[in-house]
Amino acid sequence: MFAVELIADAIPPIHTSDTIRKVLDRMVEFRVRHLPIVNEEQFLGLLAESDMLPEMDAQTPIGALGLSLVNPYVREDQHIYDVIRLFYEQRLSVVPVLDIKKNYLGLIPLNRMNEYFATIVSVSQPGGIIILDTDNKNNSLAHMAQIVESDNAQILSSYVRTFPDSTRMEVTLKVNKQDISNIVATFLRYEYDVKATFNHSEHDDGAMDRYASLMNYLNL
Repeated sequence: MFAVELIADAIPPIHTSDTIRKVLDRMVEFRVRHLPIVNEEQFLGLLAESDMLPEMDAQTPIGALGLSLVNPYVREDQHIYDVIRLFYEQRLSVVPVLDIKKNYLGLIPLNRMNEYFATIVSVSQPGGIIILDTDNKNNSLAHMAQIVESDNAQILSSYVRTFPDSTRMEVTLKVNKQDISNIVATFLRYEYDVKATFNHSEHDDGAMDRYASLMNYLNL
């Protein structure tokens, strides 16, 4: 998905002539801490709430303020991962989107990003979650998918978490099956380290104890 596809039109940009009071009121209204400054279609920068705090006069136009953020925007054709990276690195509440001529097209608010992330990890679909602890040499998604599919299930989403100065990684799988006991047993049989599992059953159902017992049995 491209950045332009996530633009939300509900939040209008601000202008250099707008006062600090007007901008603060708009931030409260839309529950954001940043707003893009635009002159017609020209993007001038992203104003942070903290940029206005040192100024005591609420009637001061924002054009008189300095901006603390550097290049806080993405182009319309950038991947959504670039948007996520910018949200994370600069702790933004909105990300401006520009065209190839650097004209302002709109912005992506954090809640829009959260909605998109929820869809790509399939949080609204029922199923089970399996977290595997493995290393980068055994990180074969094809083999993991084969194990899941052997129980007539499918992987709905997956993501990998790496750790600094380590070859270990954490792989999270969301599958379209709530009873994942057979799938987990197969992962254990192939000597995967099952770090945790989650589904819609009771949390204290003894599942992990049974998996540990199975592992002990397989190691005999």
